[in-house]
Amino acid sequence: MLRAKDTLRKMYSAAKGYYCGGLAAPNAFSALDLRHSLSSSRKPPGHANLFRVRSYTQCALAGDSADQEIVIALGSNVGDRISTFDRALWLMRNSGIKITRHACLYETAPAYVTDQPRFLNSAVRGTTKLGPHDLLKKLKEIEKDIGRTAGVRYGPRPIDLDILLYGDSGIKSETLTVPHERIHERPFVLAPLVDLLGSSADDCMEKSWHSLSKCNGGFFDLWNKLGGESVVGTEGIKRVMPVGNTLLDWRERTLVMGVLNLTPDSFSDGGKFQEVEAAISQARLLISEGADIIDIGAQSTRPFARRLSANEELERLVPVLDAITKIPEMEGKLLSVDTFYAQVAAEAVKRGATMINDVSGGQLDPKILEVVAELGVPYVTMHMRGDPSTMQNEQNLQYDDVCKDVASELYARLRAAELSGIPLWRIVLDPGIGFSKKSTQNIEVIAGLESIREEMGKMSLGASHVPILLGPSRKRFLGEICNRVDPLERDAATASAVTIAILNGANIVRVHNVRYNVDAAKVSDALRKYRRK
Repeated sequence: MLRAKDTLRKMYSAAKGYYCGGLAAPNAFSALDLRHSLSSSRKPPGHANLFRVRSYTQCALAGDSADQEIVIALGSNVGDRISTFDRALWLMRNSGIKITRHACLYETAPAYVTDQPRFLNSAVRGTTKLGPHDLLKKLKEIEKDIGRTAGVRYGPRPIDLDILLYGDSGIKSETLTVPHERIHERPFVLAPLVDLLGSSADDCMEKSWHSLSKCNGGFFDLWNKLGGESVVGTEGIKRVMPVGNTLLDWRERTLVMGVLNLTPDSFSDGGKFQEVEAAISQARLLISEGADIIDIGAQSTRPFARRLSANEELERLVPVLDAITKIPEMEGKLLSVDTFYAQVAAEAVKRGATMINDVSGGQLDPKILEVVAELGVPYVTMHMRGDPSTMQNEQNLQYDDVCKDVASELYARLRAAELSGIPLWRIVLDPGIGFSKKSTQNIEVIAGLESIREEMGKMSLGASHVPILLGPSRKRFLGEICNRVDPLERDAATASAVTIAILNGANIVRVHNVRYNVDAAKVSDALRKYRRK
């Protein structure tokens, strides 16, 4: 006992010296300072809300035993990097670490030792009862379990797990320094770290973390000093999504998703593609016209549509799915299945689907979230209130501010997905055009995509960066605007809506007429790139 107390006193002495030396800046800053640092690299205005960050040994002496909020960085450049990340997350969850949030996924150029493969980098936020050194020991065990051995410093490695932040503590011991002393020079660390923070600065823990950065504007300023968002998309660092065997950089160009409905009652093309031969012919047409993704739906989600059971949906889906995965034209293309059933999602991926598109965001069959997490495929979570039979009820059309409300409700679905084990880097957001919205509200959403991202960024900057999918194709609101009763006559209006959506930040567009909208996407992408110059 005496030896333990003596050791603790020595740790406290060391940490106190480090703390006084400037690791934990004594002044925190207001929400205004943090928001300012996101949009400017200039020094923020004067401090507010005085805040004192504790060293870890101060916490220990005070007898803290509650869960500590932590941030852990992940890196890999050897072997199957995605599978390695998935395994690392699984091992962390089974080692006393509850993962609550994920950063985006980044492919980065190697630093320090440049003659080696490119890295994948990310970070997770979570809680643990483990002390910092016990946590470090556990992470080292996970690294060893995955196959990491001693090697060249900064050299190739199958996995690298680092503690970036631990509670509100600044730590410096012989084996652990928190925050990392070189964090300020590493974009591959700062980009995912910043993803785990919100721009509103309302979170007390986040305020303390910013105080640990040794920078008046917090980690936001450190990130801005390295170039911030302007460097994402360069050869040095790209934000990517793993799909099948590829890493998708959705910022390079807009992806076009072609709709293939197998239903007898869809509002636009119901009954046309129920037979396998007709469905395959349509899939070939969509691909020949430039579709990047084929989205197969076997259940109508038009207003007031009758809901099929999972087995009924599979009866329609499986024959077409089995056939379409065999055609050579699908090579290099992505195959999405539009379903809200966990059972259908599992069977679809088993048979070759590479993406699940859920109009309910996990609300109609909550099991789908854990199933998709296990399947390890991208997940589209859409905004909808109620279900297709109730979504256009008057009570579901009431919004105080449609963009803010959609952002808040869609973020709740994203959080449910994350807490079920779907990492942020596999999530796509769809604000749900035509679902629980009046015509004017659909227009507001299309025009307000940037504000939806901004609202999400207040809660999680990472969430504000994920791909947005938009599906205005042939929807009724376009017919009302253009006086086109027949949905087949709304393709020109669809191309117009798609153009505006892309210019406002959409990354994937879901359409029936691929030919028109591939051209619209190309023009929109050219305009968007011109805007960025």
